Amino acid sequence: MESNKRSHETKRGRLEQGRQIVHLDLDSFFVSVERLRDSRLQGKPVIVGGMSERGVVASCSYEARHYGVHSAMPVRMARQLCPEAVVVRGDMELYSHYSHMVTEIIAEEAPVYEKSSIDEHYLDVTGMDRFFGTLKWSRELKKRIVRETGLPISFGLSVNKTVSKIATGEAKPNGELMIPAGGVTPFLAPLSIRKIPMIGNKTYRLLRSMGISTIGTLQQIPPEMLEKVLGKNGLTLWKKARGIDNSPVMDEYRKKSVGTERTFDRDATDARFLVQVLAGMVEKTAWELRKQGKMTSCVTVKIRYSDFKTYTLQKRIPYTSFDHILLDTAKELFHKLYRRRILVRLIGVRFTHLVQGVPQLNLFEDTSEMIRLYLAIDRIRKKYGFKAVGKTMGRMN
Repeated sequence: MESNKRSHETKRGRLEQGRQIVHLDLDSFFVSVERLRDSRLQGKPVIVGGMSERGVVASCSYEARHYGVHSAMPVRMARQLCPEAVVVRGDMELYSHYSHMVTEIIAEEAPVYEKSSIDEHYLDVTGMDRFFGTLKWSRELKKRIVRETGLPISFGLSVNKTVSKIATGEAKPNGELMIPAGGVTPFLAPLSIRKIPMIGNKTYRLLRSMGISTIGTLQQIPPEMLEKVLGKNGLTLWKKARGIDNSPVMDEYRKKSVGTERTFDRDATDARFLVQVLAGMVEKTAWELRKQGKMTSCVTVKIRYSDFKTYTLQKRIPYTSFDHILLDTAKELFHKLYRRRILVRLIGVRFTHLVQGVPQLNLFEDTSEMIRLYLAIDRIRKKYGFKAVGKTMGRMN
């Protein structure tokens, strides 16, 4: 039965040979933006992160990485490893601006694209080779992004999202790498298992304890053994090690948003009450974002009056998933939409333009207490549910 499973997966893998997936990744994105702002940072070890004692490295230059500095490391430790590093407090508004610039260029050129994070995109360019070659097209797109934004960017081109992402990692910095269908397995085999996107520290340690260090070794492990040790993730991991990934590139128009609406039993006019309801919805929806490891850059507020006329207003913001930032925007939109003395039947809020991201990246300021508050509340909610704890920041304003 297991041999049939492997045969089935092999056949599915063959189906991918006609796909052409590009993965684009901006090199040391936050650092690159800071270097555009201040050319004196060129060639120097640069660390972008929080400036407080509890600050964390959000991004670092390749010069800083040479000293062992890496993302998510405490800034204090990074300073010890690289005393000559220039530490810059991050500016999420500026990074979001450049991220949108890159996305707009890609949207003009690519038939189907998926923005997977603030600095990464997947493009499905299948079939374009009939006209001018996917590698040439990808190179031209890269040149345009560099020319119009000034940001260095790398890309990988292969048969699926997993292999193209790994290829990008091998191409960095400011490089390109194409892996044809017939070269996927030999390309992956010598690489460390850490190169597989889904492998975290816990899984890595478990696999190393089993004597598995390279993707090639992982390719030879029976899938039933990995499934027994890691559950369903084990089978997914086995597929990725063999370069099998059938996940589609989800274009921006089909990507999910998160939001909620409330229709009142009795139409309401009390603005104070409506803002309180809105605050509760923002808090719960922002929690859903953080649970999914996502951030939003667009807030939409909706109001339907008793005559069933419906109005919506939206605003683009720097990427975030924190309640207090989202609530300020939601309240601003609400007050622009709200008409006094007219009964409100429904109110809603929705977050769109979602990307994967660590919410701490939003708080480069010296606000370690706020970060600790969110972490503590989220831990309690994960264990006991959303209603176990609540915040009231700004609800009544």
